[in-house]
Order: sequence, then structure tokens, then C-alpha cells
Amino acid sequence: MKDKYFTLTNGVKIPAVGFGTWQTKDGQEAYDSVRWALEAGYRHIDTAYIYGNEKSIAKAIRDSKINRKEIFITTKLPADIKTYDETIKYFNASLENLKTDYIDLYLIHAPWPWSDVGGDYTEGNIEAWKAFIDLYNQKKIKAIGVSNFHPKDIEALLSATHVKPMVNQIRYFIGNTQEKVTSYCQDNDILVEAYSPLATGQILENEKLNALAEKYHTTIAKICLRYCYQKNTLPLPKSVHKERIFDNLDFDFIIDKEDMNYLDSLKEIGPTRPLRS
Repeated sequence: MKDKYFTLTNGVKIPAVGFGTWQTKDGQEAYDSVRWALEAGYRHIDTAYIYGNEKSIAKAIRDSKINRKEIFITTKLPADIKTYDETIKYFNASLENLKTDYIDLYLIHAPWPWSDVGGDYTEGNIEAWKAFIDLYNQKKIKAIGVSNFHPKDIEALLSATHVKPMVNQIRYFIGNTQEKVTSYCQDNDILVEAYSPLATGQILENEKLNALAEKYHTTIAKICLRYCYQKNTLPLPKSVHKERIFDNLDFDFIIDKEDMNYLDSLKEIGPTRPLRS
């Protein structure tokens, strides 16, 4: 899968599988996992300012000796930052942490602070988005987008600025596909990125998925990742184990239509906890 790409509305190509680093501890764990990911062939690394591991990721990228232009880096504005000036400040902090002069994809991490999930921060999102647009026009960002946004949140940005997000990164896995959000985004040429595509590991023992994995002579993890890809979403698997990091990039097979329909029918087979990222 390392040679597969999606193309964003501005023509930017984004590797079709990203390496997630949520809950990956700063220091040796983040450094090692990203070095292994780059060794395996990942060229899309996903992080966020709030993860606290940008500096370790930068060191892993630097030590890999891979040309910066070959690596697609995503990071995110903290969810509680909702002003123009603070958006610029935190963007520059991420640039410094990542030791780069541009970000490939920058996302508003959520439409509300994590301490007030569901709150109305429309005006703050618009101010942050205006800063995103300016940074994009200054060529400091290759592509701009959002995370955890619902259609109404995206419509507010579009109405105020006439600039549509190129990406919406959402929690997405078999049994929890946020169908309304996904349909809206795909109908409007907004790429959906699937975080937690393995449901943070909580569906990897599922008997229904195990039967299907046996049919395809593969693993549940690869069924989950392939499902996301065939649904035209970009999976972001995360691991800190070298063998799994390599394995998670190898799912270049086809799930047939009947089995995809079966997977579509499964509901709530993973965690139903409140939204977090």
C-alpha cells in the first residue's frame, strides 16, 4: 500500500495510509515507532501539538535521512485554540517542534475544546480557519482541513470564508462509520481520514471479523484497514510494535462486494465511548 495515494482538491497527493501517533509517548517510544514506520515504507506521519511528541517525531524523520519532500507530515491545532493570533502562535510552535519550514496538512483538531464537547465555538473556528487560509496562501501549509467536524461545522467555515476544508479526520472503523458525516464529506470532495481504524484494538478479537479474516487468509487488523480503504477513506493505524507497524502497511487485497455489505451491516462492535482523539 506504500505506493497508493489520494489526491486532494488542490492537487496535492497524500499517501493512502498514514501512521498514527496518538497516545504514543514522547521520547524513545515515539522515536522508535516513527523510525520503524519510515523503514517499513510509510511516508505519511500523523501527529498533533497536543500529543506532545512532535519533537521526537522530528528527530526520527531527520535521522531516517529520507528527503523531507518525500514525507507527508500532518499536525493539528489544539482543540481549545479559537483565535486568529493564537492559531498562528501554535502553528509556529509546531513548525519549531517538527524542525520544518512547512506542514503538509494542518487540521483544526476539533470544533470544540475537549473539556466542552458539543459546545458552540463557531466564531472561534472561523477565526482559526482564517489563519489557516492565510498560512496556506503563504505556502507554509500544503493542505488545510479539520478533524471531528460535523457538516454544520464545515458549512459555517464555508459560509464565512468560501474556502472548503480538504480533509476531515474522524473516528471511523467497522461498526462505527459516522455515515452522515462521511457521506457529506465524500459528496463534497472532502477526503475522510479514518482515525482509530482498528477501534483502538478493541475489535481485534471479534468472532465475526475473525471468520472473515480466515476466509481471506489474513488478519482482523488487515480486514479493518482494507475496509476503510475500500470505503474511500484514508486509514491511520497506530502501533508501537515493530512487527505490527510493518504488518499494518500490507493490505493490498480486495474484499468482495458481498463481504463489504456484510461489514457495512455490523453495528457497534467496537467502543462506543465518548468522542476523543
